[in-house]
Amino acid sequence: MKVLFICRGKPKIGISPITKSQGESLQKEGVLLEYFVLEQRGLKGYLKGIPLIRKHLKDNSYDVIHAHYWLSGIAAALAGAKPLLVSLMGDDVKKNSLKWLIYPFSYLFWSSIIVKSEDMYRTLGLKKAHIVPNGVDMDRFKPMEQRLALQELKWDSNKRHILFPSDPARVEKNFQLAKKAVEALDDDSVELHYLKDVAMERVPYYYNASSVVILTSLWEGSPNAIKETMACSVPIVSTDVGDVKKVVSKTEGCYIASFEYRDFSEAIKKALKFNKRTTGREDIQYLKSEIVAQQIIDIYKNIKGI
Repeated sequence: MKVLFICRGKPKIGISPITKSQGESLQKEGVLLEYFVLEQRGLKGYLKGIPLIRKHLKDNSYDVIHAHYWLSGIAAALAGAKPLLVSLMGDDVKKNSLKWLIYPFSYLFWSSIIVKSEDMYRTLGLKKAHIVPNGVDMDRFKPMEQRLALQELKWDSNKRHILFPSDPARVEKNFQLAKKAVEALDDDSVELHYLKDVAMERVPYYYNASSVVILTSLWEGSPNAIKETMACSVPIVSTDVGDVKKVVSKTEGCYIASFEYRDFSEAIKKALKFNKRTTGREDIQYLKSEIVAQQIIDIYKNIKGI
């Protein structure tokens, strides 16, 4: 089966690690995959990509076109891409003033839709949508000795480290809550770190060096950071967003907290007191990338009538 991913990307950086990881998992399962990257941002940028997509499709043939993000799906549809599967990523459903555009395009042009969580499914309200969370590469994200991870990152081994697994500048990630909750601990033995411009191959060191990973997001679809942390068996504190509660609910050492900073801080104290590896890796075996890849392949086959 030959598939084209149409997705966002940035010059010199490339496409999203989430999209790239999904592509790699599909390739391992035998899918012949190519990428068409839309580098210009914003609605105008996507519209400028329409003639480029149209020309590419004229020169190449695919069994399925798989667009990632709603604007990629709109650009692909207007370029004549068929059959077209669109993966909605989270903010395009949860926080999008133009979300209403999804409905006419889903009825008129999109063969099928993937959403990442039940929360997204309920918010969208389209029965044709499939709930398929992003999978986790268990070979890349796995437990390692905290001592070795600390050495690799040159973090102080005499302190406990809390990781905010995102760029603090991203408003929806709500870094201010993380900062206030950690400050409320009033503990000089604790340090707060964040992930920004970190190469994917180094991210597992950050998880494994941490005593707790915290997610304070205002909204999410199916946050990869939570699943990657679970695969590394590290304690978690998170707000109740996306599918986080479902993913961590059975795992001791993982906690759901409110958006009130003192409550979140208390949950961090519990996670620090837990002070050991969780059973997270065993608890998310159903999210292994190869299992999720097969679910996506089944959708491809259904679209093609195979």
